[in-house]
This record gives sequence, structure tokens and C-alpha cells, in this order.
Amino acid sequence: MRLLAACVILCATAVPAFAQPFANAKTSLANYTAADTAPKKSCESLASFKGEGIVSINARVVAATTDTPQHCRVTGTITPEVAFEVSLPDRWNRRFYMTGNGGLAGDALDGPTSADRTSGLSNGFVHARTNTGHDARKEPSGSFILSNPQKAIDYAYRAVHVTADTAKKVANEYYAQPIQFSYWNSCSNGGRQGLLEAQRYPDDFDGIVAIAPWVDQTGFTVGAMWNQKAMTEAPVSPAKMVLVGQKVMDKCDAVDGLKDGLIDDPRACRFDATRDVPACSASAGVDSPDCLTPAQAATVNKIHSGPTSKGKSLNLGFMPGSEAVTTAPNGATNSGWVGAIVPAQPGATPADFNLAQGVMRYLVLDPPQPEYDFMKFDYDRDTALVERWSKLADAKQADLSAFRKSGGKVIMTYGWADQILQPMMGVAYYEEVEKRNRDARDFARLFMMPGVAHCGGGVGPDRNDAVTAVIDWVEKGKAPDTLIASKVTNGQVVRTRPLCAYPQVATYKGQGSIDEAANFVCRAPSR
Repeated sequence: MRLLAACVILCATAVPAFAQPFANAKTSLANYTAADTAPKKSCESLASFKGEGIVSINARVVAATTDTPQHCRVTGTITPEVAFEVSLPDRWNRRFYMTGNGGLAGDALDGPTSADRTSGLSNGFVHARTNTGHDARKEPSGSFILSNPQKAIDYAYRAVHVTADTAKKVANEYYAQPIQFSYWNSCSNGGRQGLLEAQRYPDDFDGIVAIAPWVDQTGFTVGAMWNQKAMTEAPVSPAKMVLVGQKVMDKCDAVDGLKDGLIDDPRACRFDATRDVPACSASAGVDSPDCLTPAQAATVNKIHSGPTSKGKSLNLGFMPGSEAVTTAPNGATNSGWVGAIVPAQPGATPADFNLAQGVMRYLVLDPPQPEYDFMKFDYDRDTALVERWSKLADAKQADLSAFRKSGGKVIMTYGWADQILQPMMGVAYYEEVEKRNRDARDFARLFMMPGVAHCGGGVGPDRNDAVTAVIDWVEKGKAPDTLIASKVTNGQVVRTRPLCAYPQVATYKGQGSIDEAANFVCRAPSR
């Protein structure tokens, strides 16, 4: 049941919530319950299913395709406007699989074929998803709160729970068999949703894979406004960001003892743009792509360090390496920050700030202020503004004792080079889980991914199979110490590396190819 990392596409309106879809099901499902449970009712009969809060429901048979088996697709709405979809295969493996949403959600469930649905069904899972209670085509960004305040609660946490509950009951009705195991797998906002399920509804899922989870939505929002303010005051061009990315790699690559184009743990590198990037000449008017002015260097340092309030750090910024230079198929090079933190062209709105502005204007501020000017945010005075929304939407509750008691297991992964969400929000959360829960590794593990960007991509090996790992953990008691990650270029695997259970890191044995996982071992960090 190997998984393939999904391609990540940054857009101006949302952060994607890609799951890592199933592949090669026929060779690996032999290790699990056979997908042989057949429906006991007709698909059409589910159109009369009655469930709490359901205001509309439809059911139809969907013919098999080359990728997906024949299945029954049930769609409907739970009050007030929580749209849901449940897809039930003709041969079921007794498992439930749900995936989440990116950014501020509002997904069009009637849109293009869902890769998450396809991969779940092809492996014999019942698959479910929701739009979280609003349609982003009609109510973009956070504007959905203007029509009904309940939609904010639905987006924050309720919609996933009521959809999971309804979908399970629909499956039980269809197959006349209970679900044996339930799994969640999603990235970014979808990772936040998964962690909130463990925190608020610990019985909903047996296994949760939270990829680059948006643990601290309000902290991200404050940080993105901080970055945008720095970029507004002293812009750094895409060309200069390529220079910065190259200088970061020059400074940090070999800190871990191996020069391999990856920064294993960016916290071990002390990069300073003022010192480590060539400074532009003090001559009047001199500003070229091969240097930074003092103000531009200060901007880069502010983004790396993150926002401060009354002289204290609010949250850590983006890690050295997140601005790494990548090469597109056409040979063009660019920095990871371009499009996410740095405008791709003058006047453009970076994805991080666009998302943060929607959160701030509509969800943080009460009442909403659609015209709020982020430049007015005072970091010494206004940080308390986020507290109300934080209690609803942030996935920072570290006491997971109820989830543990229910038998739940959670795997988090995070790219050290994430350019959308600060990876330290994942590290800090996991470390708090370890503090608050005795022997936390018995049910929760974190795997950091060197060189990997948001939900995938970047320069590091970004494809791994965390879902099979969590299934093995839940159903066989086999806790994962490593995940094998691969980097694929032009359809070919060009590098594999072990991802180590935090805080361990992959260490080169000293012999053999640095592109083969077998030549690395997981060890405690030397820093």
C-alpha cells in the first residue's frame, strides 16, 4: 500500500490539503483484511437514509473506470450547509478513509475527480469528504462567516466530525456491517483538521496522518502579516531570493557533516543575511541581483526569526532552506519563497499573506472587518485579538489522553523547508505532546523531512507511505521508527532517505551512495 506524494500547487486563494494517495493496492492489501464485503442494500435506497441534521441526500451508482471500481456515491447536506460525499465500493475492506481541505476550504465536491477518493476506493475503503459548510465559489476566503456565524464553527472543527459520523452510519446501513477501522490522511489545513479530531473527538479515527499540519492558524496569520510588512517596507526581488537561497545552502548544507544539497536540521545553522549574503555597495543608487541592501538583508532576517512582541518571540519564523533554489523542467530557477512569501511579480499578493488576510479580516476580528489594513496591526498591543479564534480553530491542545485511551495513533510529518507553514509549529506541538502525555511515543510520532516544502516538493525526498505505517501501527501494533522517503525526478527515483522518528536524524554511515537510504542510520542529533 505504498503512497505517492501529491504534487503541490500554490495558488493565490488557498493552501492545498493534499493527502498522499494510495497506490499499488493489489500487491499490498493481501496483508490486510480482504476487500470482500458486499452491499446488502441497493445504492438507490440510501437516498432515503435518515440521519441527524441531514436536510438533503442523494445516491447514485457510479460505473467503474480504469482507475476506480464501481461504487455508490452518496451526497447531501447537514444543517446548515455542510455538504458531504460518501463513496462506497462494491467490495469493501471494512475500513473508513477520510481526507480534508486546504486553506479556508469550501471545496467544490461536484468538481473534478478527487484523487483522494480514487485512491481510497481502489484500495477497498469507504471514502468521505466535506466542504466544511460553505461554497468558496460563492463565499470566497473567510467571507462565509458574513452569511451565518455557525459556518465559522463548522469550518473550525464541527463539519469534519458530523461528516465522519454520518458517513459511518451510511456505510453501516449499506453493508449491514460495522466499520472495523477508521483513518484520516491529509495535509496543511487538513492536517489541522486531523489533529483537532484527535483533540476534540478522540473516538472518530483510529489512525491519523497529519502532514504539515496547520497547528497554529492564528500564529501563522500573525507571522504572515509580519512577513508582508517587512516585504512592503523593503521588498526583496525573486532574483535576489535565488541569491539568498544559494547562500543559505552554501552556509548550511555541510553543517550536518554531509554536503548533499540537504539541510538535515536547519536549527543547527546560524545564517545571517547581513553577514552571509554580499552587501550592495554603499554608493547611491546601487542595487543589483547579486547583493542585498541593508534593509533587504533585514527583511530576510525578520522572516527567518519571526515576529516579536514586547521584545519576546511570538513564534519562530521560516527555517533556513525554505528559500531553497529549485529548477523547473524548463530549466528556470526560483526560490521556494517566491509566490508564497515573496511576490512573484510587483503588485502580486503572496499566497501566505493572502490566506492570512482572509483569516484575520473575517475569522479573527469580531465583528469581521473586510477592509482591515494589516499594516495597522501592533505586535506589542494587538496580539490578544487572536485569542477568541485560537480557542476555536488552533490545534494546540496537547493533552491527547482521551485519544490514546481510545487506541488512537497519530503520525505527523513536516518538511523542514516548508515555505507556507512554519515547521517549528509542528515541532513545538509534538514536543508539548511529549511533555503532557507519558510515553507519548506509544501513540504519537513526528517525522521531519529535510529539504521538503509544503505538503511535498522542494529539494528533498518527499514521497513516503505514512498511511500504511499508521495502519500497521493500529492493526498490528507495529510502531514506525522510520519512513522511507524518495525523490522522483522525471518519473525516476533519484534519491531515497530514511525519515527518522523525531528527534533522531538520518546519519550517513560513511560508505556507499548518499542517494540510497540503506547507507543511512537514524541517530540522536549531535547538536
